Amino acid sequence: MAEFDFDAVVVGAGAVGLACGYALAKRGLTVAVLEKEAAIGQGVSSRNSEVVHGGLYYPTGSLKARLCVQGRRALYAFCDQHHVDYDRCGKLVVATEPEDEARLGDILEQARTNDVEGMEQISAAQAVAMEPELKCYGALISPQSGIFDSHGYMLALEGEIGAGGGAVVTSTPFEGAAPLEGGGFSVRAGGEEPATLTCRYLVTAPGLSAQEVAAKIEGFPAAEIPKAHYGKGMYFRLVGKAPFSRLIYPPPIHGALGTHYRRDLGGQAVFGPDLTYVKTLDYSVDPAMRGAFAAYIRKFWPAVPEEALSPDYAGIRPKLHGPDEPQPDFRIDDAAMHKLPGLVALFGIESPGLTSSLAIGENVAGRLGL
Repeated sequence: MAEFDFDAVVVGAGAVGLACGYALAKRGLTVAVLEKEAAIGQGVSSRNSEVVHGGLYYPTGSLKARLCVQGRRALYAFCDQHHVDYDRCGKLVVATEPEDEARLGDILEQARTNDVEGMEQISAAQAVAMEPELKCYGALISPQSGIFDSHGYMLALEGEIGAGGGAVVTSTPFEGAAPLEGGGFSVRAGGEEPATLTCRYLVTAPGLSAQEVAAKIEGFPAAEIPKAHYGKGMYFRLVGKAPFSRLIYPPPIHGALGTHYRRDLGGQAVFGPDLTYVKTLDYSVDPAMRGAFAAYIRKFWPAVPEEALSPDYAGIRPKLHGPDEPQPDFRIDDAAMHKLPGLVALFGIESPGLTSSLAIGENVAGRLGL
């Protein structure tokens, strides 16, 4: 049996990479997680809504449908076990136009097909009784949806990896990897103290740089690396009292769930994200978008004071589709796809990737035969 520096190397210390490391560490493997930034969770994982998704919308049998529901159940249990803050506040999916009511029925049917618990369609009057500031023509209630402290979650995952004898190494970019004769990989890590590590298993979960990382693995077929698209979403924060206690979502837009409302764990109201395709990682928030945000929010909250909306932050999602293309599933590619045993490469892990992260980790471990 060959000797390796680590049983497994994971590239990327966002929520998904850390969850993969945790799944492997739980199985008794020594794990090194390589992160190019100076701290964990600095990419996609730190620039999202921190929403725990129910699993309502995703196509029957898709990875997104299965892993979101499994991941959400596991996530609440993990947060309880590790004292990570969350609020299972529930979500209302609201019909903002009369013609949206039929869409609510379709979403309800899909949610039940996806085994989402407690879903119910309610009237506009019932919804307004729950949230008096709301305007709608009917709604779905998803009692399992919520928000949580994603950074506290990632710290807990990092702690579990360390407790299993592994390490999360920051300021250490992945420079490349090559398969070894007889199995395993040689991995080149950069940074102030460059090193070459050997491992039996290699998992790549670097979010926005997934395609770039895959291209640095010798023998990874270029034809199997999907084209990358960057979906930028901006958020605006409300200065003043939060109008709703539950998450409020209009029906999804093409290619995303669309601009929604949440009250964060600090009690402040946040709206977003919108969706614009960009070529570069530009995290600026244009204050001039306030009017467009207010117009959209008015569909379900007519009393929104436009002047109280303040530019907050932006995130960029690693999409696998362009503006006019159908939204694909997660890509979790194993040796059946790329012919490199011991490697699992993740692409396009956007929403609901955070909610799904623990289940993604279990899926990756399973693909490695663990």
